[in-house]
Amino acid sequence: MLSPHWGNCGRSLRRFYEITPAFTRIEVSYAGEAHGSAPLAVHRYVRLVESNELAPPNAARRSVVLSSGVELSVIDNERNEASRAWLLVHGLSSNARLWDGVLRRLTAEGDRVIAVDQRGHGHSRSSPNGYEMEIVADDLAELAKSLDTAQLFLVGQSWGGNVVLECSARHAGLASGVVGVDGGFIRLKDHYPEWEACWEELAPPVLEGVPLQQIEQWLAQSAADWPEEGRRGTLANFIVREDGTISPRLSRNDHHDVLAGLWRHEPADALSRTTAPVRFFVADSGDTNRRAQRRSAIDALVAQGGGRVDAVWFEGAHHDVHAQRPDDVTAALLEFASHHS
Repeated sequence: MLSPHWGNCGRSLRRFYEITPAFTRIEVSYAGEAHGSAPLAVHRYVRLVESNELAPPNAARRSVVLSSGVELSVIDNERNEASRAWLLVHGLSSNARLWDGVLRRLTAEGDRVIAVDQRGHGHSRSSPNGYEMEIVADDLAELAKSLDTAQLFLVGQSWGGNVVLECSARHAGLASGVVGVDGGFIRLKDHYPEWEACWEELAPPVLEGVPLQQIEQWLAQSAADWPEEGRRGTLANFIVREDGTISPRLSRNDHHDVLAGLWRHEPADALSRTTAPVRFFVADSGDTNRRAQRRSAIDALVAQGGGRVDAVWFEGAHHDVHAQRPDDVTAALLEFASHHS
């Protein structure tokens, strides 16, 4: 999900991971719901904040009902004959449409590509049985097993990077390779030993009732170097009410539970149980202190994994580098796949 420019923010985790949701610098007077409380108002949603279609031109959106009863919405290019497939997984409070640019480019290579809205996100339904890492990882495994392809690469961004790593750990032999795009290495307990402090710091801003126009203007400035499809993908995180204001697709309660599942996740443990090759794509925004902190953590995981784990750094990149620089990310994915085919 698009993260704000942190300015003089001294909170170490926000600068280290940039996983908090978008638009925290927008001033909002609307007092929305708090976790565990009832919403202050009920609104009728009448249209979607997306591009003209629910999927990019070279793919179709469809629903997949898992054995758990959870219904996931996926964007599928339907290249069923392809021998190589990619399952693209978004981050916290994001959605599948941020992968549009990468999906389009991988499709041009003749590959099968599916981008999924994880439970509670995008067009996928919320689930009463939670968001623990093993639960969402098993969602992906069931979806992946239905693809029936010779080679499968799991690619996840931010929280999604941790999810695909856990998926590979729990389902040996499922993936030919795993890529964490500025994720997979996130360990929140390094910065927040106590969950309450983590939620206090990383709870999402209240965006209920913010005018869509304000969001669009902010996005045009903060993501000016992004392709238009990347900005459209970010707007797909919201639905628009009849009065022209927005509401996040991911509820605040679900955001709380997803973040709690991520806080409890141990990447080093997942990596120790993973037999597939792993590569981390690390977005380097240019912040020297943040780079040093991240390099230390990532280098430790690379050393732990031996020759099957490595990292590639993207200089001048945003946390949502897959939406910002789809050409570079696609080229790096294809290079990774060429070494593990």
